[in-house]
Amino acid sequence: MLLIRRFEEKAGQLYGMGLIGGFCHLYIGQEAVVIGMQMALEAGDQVITGYRDHGHMLACEMDPKGVMAELTGRRGGYSKGKGGSMHMFSVEKQFYGGHGIVGAQVSLGTGLAFANIYKKNGKVSLIYFGDGASNQGQVYESFNMAKLWKLPAVYVIENNKYGMGTSVERASSNTNLSQRGASFDIPGEQVDGMDVRAVHAAGLRAIAHAREGKGPYILEMVTYRYRGHSMSDPAKYRSKDEVQKMRETHDPIEQVRKRLLDGEHMSEDELKAVDKEVRDIVNAAADFATNDEEPDPAELWTNILR
Repeated sequence: MLLIRRFEEKAGQLYGMGLIGGFCHLYIGQEAVVIGMQMALEAGDQVITGYRDHGHMLACEMDPKGVMAELTGRRGGYSKGKGGSMHMFSVEKQFYGGHGIVGAQVSLGTGLAFANIYKKNGKVSLIYFGDGASNQGQVYESFNMAKLWKLPAVYVIENNKYGMGTSVERASSNTNLSQRGASFDIPGEQVDGMDVRAVHAAGLRAIAHAREGKGPYILEMVTYRYRGHSMSDPAKYRSKDEVQKMRETHDPIEQVRKRLLDGEHMSEDELKAVDKEVRDIVNAAADFATNDEEPDPAELWTNILR
């Protein structure tokens, strides 16, 4: 979680310096969701998500240097500098993107689950999307097929309270998003997405359900993003007090830090050492991403379907 937090803080700095172009959606505040779920997966299970994706990449153990280099458009990036923030993947790490179209990853992730049941490989497809994407029509088409064919799919709705600048209360007639699969008889539950322990426990239940051939499962992670929708969003639709209160009372990393200290599992000095180690990794990634060569113009003509 700390690696994701420090990585995203650095990405925000590089964006402000003009070293990252295009769109950039930061994951700061939501770290417990992806880490708790990743701990519940088995080797070979797939992950797919939308455009707020850097945290998912790092959770899947993709190289921070490759991720940061893609953000800065360098040839050492995961998409060789052509994809940017929203479009990178790693088949090796079973991470299938990174998708810029709202809700598009839900049908693609359902397709991954179909491939699993077709191949009888025992793997589960983990499909992340947000509260905004939960109102997209293709989501419900995917739900229907997933239940009909009992696909091993776990749908994780990252409800960070705001779809771009619109609160979930203004956009959704029913804000209990865990029940969005009720008409398809898909079980779902709401989870405290700021508590990595709660996320992990729910993830184990949902993934076991899917892996045992019982069909899809929906987890609504009630979480929060501290930054705007993207780096270009001033986030004037919510008060500073709201954000500060969440930081002070529900921050996912601070909750773990407090438990480690209170239980005397780690000391302040040990935690500082961990933070330094993480910062060193992120600084090395930023250094690589700002000094790596830019792609050759000929790269524009590779991997094009005609």
